[in-house]
Amino acid sequence: MLAVEPSARIRAQRALDVAPALDAMAEQLPFDDDSFDAVMATVTVHQWADVGRGLSELRRVAREAVVVLTFDGDALDRLWPAEYVPELIAAERRRYPLIDYLSSIIGKRVDVREVPIPIDCVDGFTETYYARPEQFLDPRVRAAQSAWDFVDEQANHRAVEQLRAGLASGAWDARHGHLRTQPEFHGSLRLLAGQP
Repeated sequence: MLAVEPSARIRAQRALDVAPALDAMAEQLPFDDDSFDAVMATVTVHQWADVGRGLSELRRVAREAVVVLTFDGDALDRLWPAEYVPELIAAERRRYPLIDYLSSIIGKRVDVREVPIPIDCVDGFTETYYARPEQFLDPRVRAAQSAWDFVDEQANHRAVEQLRAGLASGAWDARHGHLRTQPEFHGSLRLLAGQP
């Protein structure tokens, strides 16, 4: 197993007992054609400068499956933050490539699956807090999610204050309290597996 990570900061944060990470970019992989049985891109395609080129590179170096874990921009409004910070949803929707576009590049046969998010998911992307809205009051949580970088300070402040007030008044729980005990959330997370 081998990882590719262009960020020195992220490479430095990797645990010592995981696969090594090469300093490289998806758009220009330093591997021969058909070097790997399978390749995977995990919650990253929306960060790439040239998604088409990056996916073509994944397809080039994979003999079999190209797997992409990403988000479906058309399903982002399934979760309650759409009510509090629609600017976040709009920004994310612009960033996420269309599922059909991704599929058209990664294989001739592509299986697309909705991935349920468990209530105790620790990853930290927006939907992992579907049952824990208080987490969004913590500026460290928002700072760890790149989506908030695309929301201006005024909208950020307004959203946090509306959420704080909704939690204090019980309005959030009146509308969404059932989520606090819902074992999983079916949101925008998608797993695509493309075969040549």
